[in-house]
Parts: sequence; structure tokens; C-alpha cells
Amino acid sequence: MSRTMPGSGRQGSAAPDDGPHRALRPSSRRLRGAAWLVLLLTALGLGAAFTLGPADATTTATTGSGLPASSQSAQVSRIVGTLPSGAVAPALVVYSNADGTPLTAAQRAQIEQRTAPLGRLGLGGAPARAAYAKDRVATVAVPLRSGVGDDENAARIDTIRRTASQGLQAPLRAQVTGGPAFSADLGKVFDGADTTLLLVTASVVALLLLVTYRSPLLWVVPLLVVGAGDRLASVLVGVLAPIAGVDVDAASAGILSVLVFGAGTDYALLLVSRYRDELHLEDDRFRAMARAWRGTAPAVLASGTTVVLSLLTLLAAELTGNRGLGFAGAVGILTAMLCGLVVLPAALVLPGRGIFWPFVPRVGDPVTADRRGGWARLGRAVARRPAAVTAAGTAVLVLLASGALGLHTGLSQNDSFRSRPEAVLGQETLQSVLPAGAGDPLTVVSSAAAADEVVRAARGVPGVAQVTPGERTARHATAEVVLEDAAGTRASDAAIARLRGRLAEVPRADALVGGTTAETYDVARATARDTRVVVPLVLAIVLVVLVVLLRALVAPLLLVLTVIASYFAALGASWALFRTVYDFPALDAGVPLLSFLFLAALGVDYNIFLIARTREDTLAGHGTRAAVLRALASTGGVITSAGILLAAVFAVLGVLPLITLTQIGVIVGVGVLLDTLLVRTVLVPALVLLTGRRFWWPGRPEEAARRPSDGPAAPDRHGATAASGPR
Repeated sequence: MSRTMPGSGRQGSAAPDDGPHRALRPSSRRLRGAAWLVLLLTALGLGAAFTLGPADATTTATTGSGLPASSQSAQVSRIVGTLPSGAVAPALVVYSNADGTPLTAAQRAQIEQRTAPLGRLGLGGAPARAAYAKDRVATVAVPLRSGVGDDENAARIDTIRRTASQGLQAPLRAQVTGGPAFSADLGKVFDGADTTLLLVTASVVALLLLVTYRSPLLWVVPLLVVGAGDRLASVLVGVLAPIAGVDVDAASAGILSVLVFGAGTDYALLLVSRYRDELHLEDDRFRAMARAWRGTAPAVLASGTTVVLSLLTLLAAELTGNRGLGFAGAVGILTAMLCGLVVLPAALVLPGRGIFWPFVPRVGDPVTADRRGGWARLGRAVARRPAAVTAAGTAVLVLLASGALGLHTGLSQNDSFRSRPEAVLGQETLQSVLPAGAGDPLTVVSSAAAADEVVRAARGVPGVAQVTPGERTARHATAEVVLEDAAGTRASDAAIARLRGRLAEVPRADALVGGTTAETYDVARATARDTRVVVPLVLAIVLVVLVVLLRALVAPLLLVLTVIASYFAALGASWALFRTVYDFPALDAGVPLLSFLFLAALGVDYNIFLIARTREDTLAGHGTRAAVLRALASTGGVITSAGILLAAVFAVLGVLPLITLTQIGVIVGVGVLLDTLLVRTVLVPALVLLTGRRFWWPGRPEEAARRPSDGPAAPDRHGATAASGPR
């Protein structure tokens, strides 16, 4: 291919529309004016959004899943908030020697000196008391008001940590743990997360675009457009979420950027590839862009609509964190579609062909589908033995999926972080001398009349280490229950289930079990319910969109089956990685649902890119088998580039030290790579080649292509004729 420096003015090799004085056709002049108008309105809109809109997409100061009001934990929190003492959560200061030796008399004196200042930091301001366990550990409980925002809670914990450790002489150390401390350390994970994710994501996208386009100019345009779309999406979410009654936390805001950059760049790759092909056929770049837009828009709209509708299924979830993520993600994908179909075409067409330098497309060069490239050779190889390829591809997916055998979910609180913060270290120190649940006890609320019977019943439940009666009013009574096992473990969950079942049998007690540990259990149960509701909805949406787009039934069913197979293969392969490389003990309860949602919604994009182009070429007069090979040659590079880029973007979630996000990033990344390198580019073409025209049943696009005349198919506008091979 010839290479020409942009603006060099070389005659003969320059594209006809690149001359500075060339008269534009009337339609081209209108398109040029429309492009300038789009960019002007975009600049004005972005300026207004940046100036008047919120700083980011976050609308709630509390990071967490957010339980429904009907859960026992939420009910306990509401009742405790009405008691005279209010809703209280203790921060536990754990004193011990770093070398594990017993506390000396001098060290105990140091600890006692700190009980008064620590007490002043808690509710009521009364001096706190130090409790000693096995002469090796001392604990000081500082009661704090619960339900406050992340920033306020973090500030309180920082003050307690400074006060507790000030002036201590080694090896004596102070570690602050308990529910408020865990919340503070979790909040620190997201401090600056938006900025970190944005910078790393933008850097990854820039690098991969530069490698994909092999142009020092072209990659800048999609990156700027997608970056502007990301910022616009953040503003829109920040404005619209409160109106919709949805809370968007810092975690959802961070994933929003990943979605916008991933989807937006996919759409850009598809449009740029089609635009480059049209420039080989049309000397007027504005008309070439119009044709590229008409060829690309249906696939982008179909894939984007699928993702948006799939994300909106999360509005049916019980957890407010899932609802916030679904709403934010849907707004982000809509924004990415808007930028990809409106702003990006204008930004690409105005600079002229020179933006592709040094590989400037020339009229008369072959389009991608007619080149003898690697994807065309792969298509011919698949076509030689489609049945064997289908069997081999299916076997690979089944083998990978088998890696999920033995998979279990439910991370304990201590295992939620990739690096162990102080709250985890303090909990481990406490567990060395006390029951594992001592750092985060349960709160039981019952009727005052049945309080004593509730305490006796709780003490007889297996897995309960200690029960201490608490506050009592004329209507309600509370009790503190310490479990033998750490929060989030299977044993802890089983103990909570037994405790709730036993207390439900106490007459007229109306007993409820809450607290942070119970919230973890309720989140897992709500996630299981959300999975049962959301997964069928997502599959139904994907199926319906594919049926409408392809006007067929067989094709959508086969494609949905590949989506399901790809997900389980990704889950199995990732679980093997988690156990052998990362040494993760389990999956977080919410990871399977979110991973499925992202893989099913985003993975279907590549199905749509490939099969929509196959249907287009079939309607252009090519047989189904020839059309899928042309579509693979045309879109194989785009799908692979988009998949690698999307996998890399999701892998960026691993920069945050939270295991949940790392697991989502790995599963989605592995799944997208399987989609692009095996399922969409090998297995799906093999299925089309096997089924032939039956792939479109009950539609008949091959017959529709022949209706204008009974003679041989006329050349399509790419200069090729329909394949005459078997169908």
C-alpha cells in the first residue's frame, strides 16, 4: 500500500478529496457543515456539563451493597436507631506485643493511660475500659454512631488510631478493628479510585489504539471522543441518579469508566474499520463516512441496546449497589453510543484521509473482505472441516468450564483485601485469643417481655460463643452475640441461619438478628436472589434483540448458547487461576452475577458485529457460507482488537486492592479473550457453515437477495459477486 505524508500535495497518489481547492458536491458540503455543527455543539455541551455538573458520578457517601428494607439486618438497624443509645457500632482497639509475648505491668499502665482519651472519642465521652484476654491481648471498645458517610467514618477511625498508638513503646502496638474500621479501610480502597482507574484505563486504551492503527495521528481522535464521553457520562449519572432514586457509590462510579472506555472504543474500532473500507471505494470522504455510518449504525445500536437493557435488569435487584451499577452503566453505554455514532464520525471525517498516515487508504485498493489476510485464511481453514472445528471448539469450552468444579463463593471479611489493612491485622490478633466473631458481634433485637428467653435460646445455638444482654426499653430489648467463626465464612453463615431459626421459635419474641456480620450474610442471600432474577432476564433480552436484528430464530438460539458456554468456560478457567496463581480462597458472592452480566451483554457485541455483517453480505447476493467467510475477513481484525482492548480495560480493575474487583476483571477479561479468539472467530463461523441457509430460519435472506432478478447475482458495490458454492 502506498504511503503519503498528509498534506504533502503529491499528485497522482493523493486521494481525490484531499486537494485543498477541490469543489465539494452539494451533499458533501451539507455533510461538512453538519460535522462542524456537531463538533461545535459537542464542545458547548461538554463545557456546560463540566462547569455546571457534579464533580463525578458518585451520589452516596457510603460504599456498600445496600440491603433491602425487608432484610433482618436493615430492620435491626432501624430499631436500634430508635433506642436511647441510638445505632452504635464499636471500634475495637487491640493492644498486643508484636512478638506475641504477654503484656507486662508497664505496658498495661500505658494502655490504661489511653482509655480516657479513647473514651472521649466515643459516644457519650465516658472513659473506656480495657479488657484483657490470656495476658497477651487487651481490647478497648470505642462506641461510634453507625450509618455515617465514608468520609466522616474514616476521619473518626484515623483519630482513634492516632490516639491509640501515640507514644507506644515497641514491641507494644495498637490495631483498630471492628465494623467501623473495616468500613474505613474499604473506603480507602476507593480514595482516588476514579482518577487512578481513569488514568490507567486511558493509558491502556491509548497504547492499544496506537498498536492497532499503527498511526501516530488516528488513535488520538477515538481516545479524545471516548474520554469526553466518559466525563459526560459521569456528569449525567450524577445528575440523573438522584432523580431516579438510585444511589451510585464509588465502586459503581469506577466501573462506569471501564464500561464507557471499553464499549466506546469497541464502537470506534468498528466505525473506523468500515470507514477505511469505504475510502477504498469512494473518492469523497464525506460520502464514504455516510456509507460507513449506515453500515455500522445498526450493529452499534443493536449491541448497545442489548448492553443497556441488560444493565437495566439490575434495577430489579434487591441490593441498592447493584441497582446503582445498573443505572450508571446504562447511562454510560448510551453516552458511548451517542459519542460513537454522532461525535466520532464528525471528528474523523473533517481532518481528511491524512489522519490514517502512514497507511492512507486509496480508491481502488481492495477492501478488507477481498484481501488474502490472516482472517481470510482462517475462514478457509474452518470451511474445510466445520464439523471438526465445532467439535474441537466445544471440547475446549467444556474442558475450561470443568475448572469450575469445586468452586465456592463467600469471602470472609478478612479475605476481601489483596493487601491486609490494619482492620484485618487487628482481627487476626483478636482471633488468636478470642472467638473469631468477637471483633464484630451480632445484635439481636426482641420484644422486652421475651428478652430473657431470647438470651437463653441464643446461648444454646451451635456456633454461638457468647451472649451478653444489652439495652432494654418498654418495647424492645437488645443482646450482643459473639460467634465462634469469622464474618463471611460458611460456618458463620450457618450459625446465623441456626440462630435466626431458633429465635423465631421463641413465642412473642419477634426476634431479629442484625449487625455487620449478619449484613454480610444477608447480602449473600440477596445476591443469590438477584442472580435468579437477573440472569434469565439478561438471556431473554439478548435473545429478543438478536431475533429482531437477524429476523431469525435458529441463529439467535445458537448465539445465546455460545454466550452461556463462553461464560462457564471463563468462570472455570478463572477459578483455576484464582486457586493456583492468586491463592484466593473463594469468589465474592456478587462476582458470578456481575461477571455474567458484563460477559453476556458485552460479549454479544462481537456476535452482532460478525453476524450482522454476515446477513448484510447475504442480502448483497452472497450465499450464507460465503457471506460468513467474507464477514470474518472483514470483522475478524476488528473483533480481535476490540476484544483484546476490552479485556485489558477490565484487567485495569486489578489496580485496586479489593479482591472482588480483581475477580470481576479477571473473569471478564478471560471471557472476552475466549469470545474473540475462539468463539466468535472460529466456533460461530463453523456453526454458520454447518447450518448454511437454515441458520436464518424462518428468515430467507438468500432468497430475498435473488428476488430482483432470476439471473446470476450482480456484483455488489464492493466489486465481488455472490459465491456459487454449496449453501
